[in-house]
Parts: sequence; structure tokens; C-alpha cells
Amino acid sequence: MQEITLTELSSPGCQICKAFEGFWSSVEKDWPNVRYKNVSVITPEGQELVQKYMIFASPGIIINEELFSTGGFDRKKFITKLKELS
Repeated sequence: MQEITLTELSSPGCQICKAFEGFWSSVEKDWPNVRYKNVSVITPEGQELVQKYMIFASPGIIINEELFSTGGFDRKKFITKLKELS
């Protein structure tokens, strides 16, 4: 199984970020090959990611160094993407 990196760029008080985190914790056990990391936009690392990926809305979801979505997420597309990469 390929190892996958999943980075969530979140901002404080973001409801969609919270929804994504809840969704991820409900499916995380099915994806032992995924390394999840949450980065806040208010950190220097977060600001770097904002610049690099041109993220204008939270959450920014980055899979294997590639921007997957911003400002929301589609559960089916997300799972499909993980299956493709695994």
C-alpha cells in the first residue's frame, strides 16, 4: 500500500474544518497508510502553504503535495482519491 500524506490547512473557528476533522476521524482507521497533519493558517508553516497552493478558503486539503480542495470537501471524491493513490 502506498503511503499518502494528507495535510489539512485549517483556520480557528472554521466549521467546515471541524466537519472535515470529524469525517476524517470516522474513516481514519480504514486508511493506515495515510499520514494526517493539521496545520493552522495562523502559523508560519500555514502561511507558507497558503502562498504555495494559493488557498483562499479553509479548509485547504492537500493530498501528496497536491491541492485537493479548498473551502469544502466532497466525501465521495475524497475517498475515491485515496483509493486511486493507495
